[in-house]
Amino acid sequence: MAELFQLQIISPNRIFYDGQVTMVEMTTGEGEIGVYARHLPITTTLEPGIVKIHEEGTIKEAAVHAGFVVILQDKVTLMAEIAEWPEEIDVNRAEEAKIRAERRLSSHEENLNIQRAELALRRSLVRIELSRHGK
Repeated sequence: MAELFQLQIISPNRIFYDGQVTMVEMTTGEGEIGVYARHLPITTTLEPGIVKIHEEGTIKEAAVHAGFVVILQDKVTLMAEIAEWPEEIDVNRAEEAKIRAERRLSSHEENLNIQRAELALRRSLVRIELSRHGK
């Protein structure tokens, strides 16, 4: 049996998740990582992606959209701008956001904020991907 550690996922409007887990997988500024108990302590950025929460015997998935991660040997805290369960995602809205972001990026407007448009596209793609996992 894998050793348990505390996982907290916090967004500005709620404590999204707080429980004991065997592993958590996420996308950081350094790439995809998986964390077990007794991990080397680090602090890094959290990138838009699907977080896989490994509880004993089950895996839960959630979408997170940017923030920070603090990893200690016995606790991991994700501070995310947005955190969503699959059932909270409006797929039609995500598809529309994807189309809008793609149009902005292909427009080549002079005053286009490329980083903002790319982030909107990544967020919509994460939402769409997670909503498909539940089917």
